[in-house]
Amino acid sequence: MPTFTYAAKDPNGRTVEGSLEAESQQDVLAELRQRSLTPVRVQQGGKKGKKPAEQAVPGAAAKPAGGFSLSFGKQVAKANREELVLFTRQLSTMIGAGLSLIESIEVLADQAETPGLKTTCQRLSSELRAGSDLSSAMEQCPKAFSPLYISMVRAGEASGQMDVILERLAEYTEAAEELRREVKSAMTYPVISLALVLGITAFLMIGVVPTFRQVFESLNSNLPKITKLTLATSDWMRTSWPTLLGLIALAAAGFFMFSKTKFGSFFLDHARLRLPIFGPLARKIALARFSRTFATLIRSGVPIMGTLDIVSNTAGNQVVSRAVDASKESVRNGNMLSEPLSQSKVFPPMVVRMIAIGERSGALEVLLEKIAEFYDSQVKAQIKALTSLIEPLLISFMGIIVGGVVLSVFLPILDIVGKLGQGGS
Repeated sequence: MPTFTYAAKDPNGRTVEGSLEAESQQDVLAELRQRSLTPVRVQQGGKKGKKPAEQAVPGAAAKPAGGFSLSFGKQVAKANREELVLFTRQLSTMIGAGLSLIESIEVLADQAETPGLKTTCQRLSSELRAGSDLSSAMEQCPKAFSPLYISMVRAGEASGQMDVILERLAEYTEAAEELRREVKSAMTYPVISLALVLGITAFLMIGVVPTFRQVFESLNSNLPKITKLTLATSDWMRTSWPTLLGLIALAAAGFFMFSKTKFGSFFLDHARLRLPIFGPLARKIALARFSRTFATLIRSGVPIMGTLDIVSNTAGNQVVSRAVDASKESVRNGNMLSEPLSQSKVFPPMVVRMIAIGERSGALEVLLEKIAEFYDSQVKAQIKALTSLIEPLLISFMGIIVGGVVLSVFLPILDIVGKLGQGGS
């Protein structure tokens, strides 16, 4: 009877290695599952002095001799947000159904539709077959998995509830992605509309208005002030457009470089929260992200200090991040989280009060989820209101710009026609 060596995860997330005599690899997998172990690697022992030949897990695609190995070099495994949501949901389902971790990863690699996700899954499989934990393997793919994601997976390994943690991760990523899509969708229409307005205006000023200058000069008439201003602007745009484009590019590059500095990032995030219309929306988005991330990590068993580190890094706003960072020392000294948050003036009294109630009652994650749901609904309602308000504003802006150019061109013509009519009568 052949001997198989194996590596598996116990209910506490620890790696267990050993050997079993069995008729086939399937018998080894069945035996490990009966022992409440999650198979990671199964190898059939070879002759003495030779390296065991690793056996492919059922359901995985054929791999090169010696097992699944891939030389990545400096290649970076990367997957986008939509792929990550689907990956998490499918991985949770397969592990919950009893498939081994490495088998689930390799199935996902086989059915991946994009090179980014396939490379990510292959990298994870390679690390797992080398004996790494899933969380450690994910650390090798920083472009695909955030610190939040890795910390929750590590908590799942420690608790032995990987399928439950992945289910929560899937719910979290789906909710975060839905909110991001809502915001992106709301901003797409005004950005495209504004670009069209500016494009039409540039076409009129550079391509249409100059053709009327000779007509006006030949008539030798006294032009209205709006017409003189339009002609002067048209001349400046035609002669100075390279300078204008250079100034725009320089301003954009300067803004980008400024936003990458520590001071610039904080300054812009602070200014964003104080904008007259979009400021309240940005604040609600940041609070929704903070509450949902905090609730998901606490519910998954991540320690409070680790949770605060991750929440600070994923808040999406430097003002909120600094407020969370300032609360770490207070929490480390045994104080309640709500106390330093109330002093930051970033979090509304309702949020601080609910966090304080959650800390006293031991139901912090429940109340944080309620806060996230509340601000999610607030964000969606405000986005709809802004969308319905932006459309007529853009139409009015387009009417003013285009109408002003047309009016400035036709006013002298109408004036001349009126004078000719009076002379003829």
